[in-house]
Amino acid sequence: MKLNALLAGHDHQILRGDPETDITAGVCFDAGRVSPGSLFIAVPGHREGGPEAIGPALARGAAAVLVEEGRSGPPESVWATAGDVCVVRVPGTRAAAAAVASRYHGDPGQRMDMVAVTGTNGKTSVSHMVESVLRIAENARVGVIGTAGSRIGDELIPMPRSALSTPESPDLQYLLGCMRDRGATSVVLEATSMGLLTHRVDHTSIDVGVFTNLTQDHLDDHGTMESYTEAKLRLFRGLCERAVVNADDPVGARIEALMPGAVSTYAIDAEADYRATDLHMDAFGAQFVLHHAGHKYPVAIPVPGRYSVANALATVAACHLLGHELEGLLSALDRLPPIPGRFERFTAPHGASVIVDYAHSPDSLDNVLATIRDFAPGRIITVFGCGGDRDVTKRARMGEIAGAYSDLCVVTSDNPRGEDPELILDHVSVGLRASGTPFERCADRRRAIALALAEAGPEDIVLVAGKGSEPFQIVGEELIPFSDMATVRELAGPR
Repeated sequence: MKLNALLAGHDHQILRGDPETDITAGVCFDAGRVSPGSLFIAVPGHREGGPEAIGPALARGAAAVLVEEGRSGPPESVWATAGDVCVVRVPGTRAAAAAVASRYHGDPGQRMDMVAVTGTNGKTSVSHMVESVLRIAENARVGVIGTAGSRIGDELIPMPRSALSTPESPDLQYLLGCMRDRGATSVVLEATSMGLLTHRVDHTSIDVGVFTNLTQDHLDDHGTMESYTEAKLRLFRGLCERAVVNADDPVGARIEALMPGAVSTYAIDAEADYRATDLHMDAFGAQFVLHHAGHKYPVAIPVPGRYSVANALATVAACHLLGHELEGLLSALDRLPPIPGRFERFTAPHGASVIVDYAHSPDSLDNVLATIRDFAPGRIITVFGCGGDRDVTKRARMGEIAGAYSDLCVVTSDNPRGEDPELILDHVSVGLRASGTPFERCADRRRAIALALAEAGPEDIVLVAGKGSEPFQIVGEELIPFSDMATVRELAGPR
């Protein structure tokens, strides 16, 4: 496709070269992924790119380069070797990238039903529920993009390893193009606050945006809760046609004001378009009555917890808005497969139960432990930690929460990133000491899980929290292979 066709309608200025240049090898931010015919977008601050990477991108055969207004570029000597490469200046490279990448791949979001899920907790669970319900009820082919990677059904779409739940816009549009070409009729994606703030989700033609909840998290990125909220609200400021909103969360009212007449609500406590009452929980799931449009429907889901009921309501509402029949959706809920890393269970040979869950914020840890406490026959032993280079203020609070529900805690590393794991454990230990609950410190996550399993008796439940289905630990800038559930199975031995 011609560069000027990709940029048509977007504010830009040609600095040098021919805007009729053919872009034949995709759009990318990472200089190491440039191949002859690529459009390289020099996003300031991007770890593998940016203005300083223009030279390497040119050396690898970039056909054109987008640079950002007001940013210094590479030395003039770099441009001297650029030959016929076209260079274009745009007001913001991230915003331009989303528009250009979508156009390059044929605006794939327009060809499928698109659902984007945002909120502090529940994004992955709702995404998997939407995919499963549509597959079971409609035999639909559904794409999923999020924390656990990108796939259509069981078919993974290979991508360079990344810690991003919401891929950068060139990768996201590439994935959507692949899903369209492989026959997906619907796609559900996780829209993180930073993904929304940095324009990754722009130009995806979202039919339904889902808001789950907002609690303390990611203050390291946003500074304040209001800034965090504003980042989430960006999904509902023109990026989606309709919205499904949790009316039990006060942010829901702000979304209704942003999209009058285009919002459907769900709730457990508040009045809503889709409301659950008569909740009953046990170790194997939840039952409730759904109220919608003056009718009542008995519903069962194979996952316990009020938060699971809320996720099911969001799922049903989103799929119903897409035009699928309510009765079929509700029937499918009872047959949901387990969600990897979300209340995922394992029974050790000696009888102890193990639950692996992604809970990594104060609210999510409180939710999962409160659910376990409702049915735990014996002790609760909790293995958890807090991520490095992330919100320090939540660490002691998470220690208090774990101590309040648990009989023994083992505090360990989560994703330490660039921080000293022992310093993180110091912060968490403040809250644990305040709770009065016995705890052990073990920065080695594998050893920490082994310690908890060795301590657990046949009636006890071990919760391994914080990483869910993540297949790696982030240590420094390395992604080191590590799976909580695989580690549990290996340490527990054959059943």
